[in-house]
Amino acid sequence: MEILKLTDKNIQDEHICCAISDKKCRNGYEKKKEWLKKEFKNGYNFQKVDVRGKVFIEYVPIESSWLPLIGKNFMVINCFWVSGQFKGKGNGKRLLEQCLGDSKKMDGIIAVSSDKKRPFMTDPKFLKHQGFEVIDEAKPYFKLWGLKTNPNAEFPKFMESAKSGNCPNNKGITAYYSNTCPFTEFYTNELLREYAKKKNIPLEINHIKSQEDARKMPIPWIINSVFYKGELVSLEMKVERHLEKLIG
Repeated sequence: MEILKLTDKNIQDEHICCAISDKKCRNGYEKKKEWLKKEFKNGYNFQKVDVRGKVFIEYVPIESSWLPLIGKNFMVINCFWVSGQFKGKGNGKRLLEQCLGDSKKMDGIIAVSSDKKRPFMTDPKFLKHQGFEVIDEAKPYFKLWGLKTNPNAEFPKFMESAKSGNCPNNKGITAYYSNTCPFTEFYTNELLREYAKKKNIPLEINHIKSQEDARKMPIPWIINSVFYKGELVSLEMKVERHLEKLIG
């Protein structure tokens, strides 16, 4: 199975692996494509195994990353997903090797994950197996994993402002989302709004539209996050029973 690189020339004709046929997320799907087109100009990479499924890796030089990181000359894995029937067949390693190949002139690779496997995060067991190590931490469970290709280089770190695990608003629900994922638009502006209205809970939504916005995040995660009374409660895009369990 061939690995295909998305570019501004072929992205209109290619799928982006997630929400391929999900009609509810069509708007978010198109917004993700528009976001990619803009970021390709900043060195952003989207590589996928040429199949109809979630088998892809996204990465970008740290200087152009939206994540709240401090460092230089490292490649940042933004999203890395191998699912379903494509797992356990070496596809993850192949995609990571693609990233390593594009990082030859850099000092290494980093990825934001956590203490255990969580939705939308790269599996930390996979990272550890590939030689990555934990190089920084942020509350409540974020881990920055790193792999050096230059042994003399200094690893990047999380910005201190992204380590608290709390957001400034301590009333009701506070949500942050970006169009780096095709699922966030529908979840945040449809499902979450509907839930907050139904439960009569104040809701503040923050749309992350730029690198400047993203680097002001109170946590090192820009895809989607939900806080309740200032505390992070979820990165998952589930409502109803999921949030009921978390915030009562």
